[in-house]
Formats: sequence, C-alpha cells, structure tokens
Amino acid sequence: MPFMKRVWFNKTFSSVHSALTLIRKGDSEGQYRLLCTHPNPHALGPLAADEAAAEPSGLTGEGYVEWCLAFCRERKIDIFVPGKEATLIGRHAQRFLDQGVRVLSAAAPDTIERLHDKACFYAEACAPSAPSPELEVFEDAEAFDAAYERMRMRHEVLCMKPSVSVYGIGFRQISEKKSAFDLMLDGNPYRIDLMSLREMLQRAGHFRPMLLMPFLAGHEFSVDCVALNGELVCAVARRKPLASGEGQTIVVREDILQACSHLVRQFALNGNVNIQFREGSQGLRILEINPRMAGGIAMACLAGPNLPYLGLVAFDQGSNAVAPGPIEDGLRVAEINQAVCML
Repeated sequence: MPFMKRVWFNKTFSSVHSALTLIRKGDSEGQYRLLCTHPNPHALGPLAADEAAAEPSGLTGEGYVEWCLAFCRERKIDIFVPGKEATLIGRHAQRFLDQGVRVLSAAAPDTIERLHDKACFYAEACAPSAPSPELEVFEDAEAFDAAYERMRMRHEVLCMKPSVSVYGIGFRQISEKKSAFDLMLDGNPYRIDLMSLREMLQRAGHFRPMLLMPFLAGHEFSVDCVALNGELVCAVARRKPLASGEGQTIVVREDILQACSHLVRQFALNGNVNIQFREGSQGLRILEINPRMAGGIAMACLAGPNLPYLGLVAFDQGSNAVAPGPIEDGLRVAEINQAVCML
C-alpha cells in the first residue's frame, strides 16, 4: 500500500463535511487519510473523515496554536488545513513546518486580515472586468447622513453593511418608501426603512466602520476557485437566482474568469477560495473574497471539477498534478436537506 499523507481539518465552517466527502471520492488511489476535529462531539463534519477527534472547548489564541502543534506531533500530521484561528496559525507556519507539517493557508496572514475588512479590500482590489463598487465609510449618524445625501444623488437605492462581517450579518437594503411595520410584514430580514435606521444610528453614537453602497440589483455570482501561489488553477461560477426556489446555474463567463485570475494573482491566493460578484446598473462588481471554501462548493462540483480534491492535490503535488477537466456550462444545481443518523 502506498504511503498515505495525513491531512487534518480543524474546526471550521459546515462546508467541511461536503469537502471531506468529495476529497475521499476523488482520492481513488488512497493518497490521503483525512482527520477532522471539533469541540462539539455531535458536529457533522467529522462524520465524513477517516478519523475524528475532539478539540478543547473555548481554547483560542496562542494556547490553541500550542494545542495544534501538539496534535500534529501526536497524530503525525503531514498537511494542516486550518479553519479556526487560520490567520494566527498562518503566522506560525514555520513552527509547523519545523515539525514536518505543511500549513495550507489561503493567503499570507496580513492579506487574510485585509480580505476580511471590506473597506480595505475594496480600496486594494484590482480587477478591470469587475471593479470595486462605489462606497463611503461611516462610523456615526452624522457621517451616514452626509454620505447618504451625496450617494443618493447618483443611485436610486442604497444599502449598507459592516466593513467586517460574515454570512451577510448586518447587510440591509435601505427603503425610503416602506415603513418598518410594512417591511416586517413583508418578511424580508435584509431590508430596513430609512427613518428607523437613522434613529438606531443616533442612539448607537459611535460604532465600528460601516459601508454605504449602491444596491446592486442584478444576479450574484459565487465562484469556487482552486489557486496555487497566485495562479488560478480552476474556477466554477454559480449564478444565484433573483427569486428563491429556482436553484443556481453554472455559468462560464470570460469577464468573471478574468476577474478571478486578477484577484488570485493580486492577493497570492492558495487552495480553495470563494470569490463573489454581483451585477448592477454599471455592470459586474466584486463583492468579496472568502479565504476558504464556500458552503455551496458541492453544487459547483456537480459541473465537473472536484474542487476540494483538486485544491488539496495542487497544494501537495503542484498544479501539474491537477487536471480539472471541462465545466458543464448552463447546468442548474441545488441542495436538498437529507435525514441522516448521527453515530
């Protein structure tokens, strides 16, 4: 039997279950043995691994790094794909390498911090086919009112979101025509009336940086990428529907691929990353780069390339060892809930 490299995924996003399943499916030669850890003994991710173990609950920072180093020694880890404390672990990558462990980081630690701060990211991002959206930063009600007045002269509908956030937390489309009561009855949690927003900002005083932007009313695109040292190895774009219940559509568009290639090169990205775009009245705009796998990566893989497996192989063996194959343009995909027994 050939030597199997031991690959560890620590606590991370729920997409790890799909990723591990896909890696095991792609690894027909048995090159990798997958380990997954989580502090919750009932987490679903470890169910898809070859080996599962518990992480200490509540441990963070330098203490967590020390625990990870010890875990790598005890379990003879060859490749570490960090989720929890990924930026900090990246700063200690040499310590892991001294133990023979290669850390698969999506980017340099300082770069990951800038990617997480959208104000910094939008100022830096350079993709001619999908430039950054117009924006203004505000940190109090007075700055919001001034920015809103300026931007409203050029755009019919505006929106806001925190400069640092995940899962769309804090994003709101701003409505001038409906009251808070009307929006509540509409059942849309991502809209807020202008009057209520101004009242909340006044009460909040000074707060963490928020972004005011034109609302991009067109399609959103989630692009699941494989990168290696700033080279785009493969990218599968999913177009999200404007109305729920229609599934997503795999699209092959040159402007999206060009933008992904520019951004991957600019930020020297590695492994599996997700890049999101949205269309507005002025065309395609970059939304964000997630330095990790997206929750919907399994849908992208239905179009052909096994992206989690390709990402691991590219990092381990180089891009020459990767053969992504064709992408099925126009394929409609979706995810469904499935009942499982938890062991």
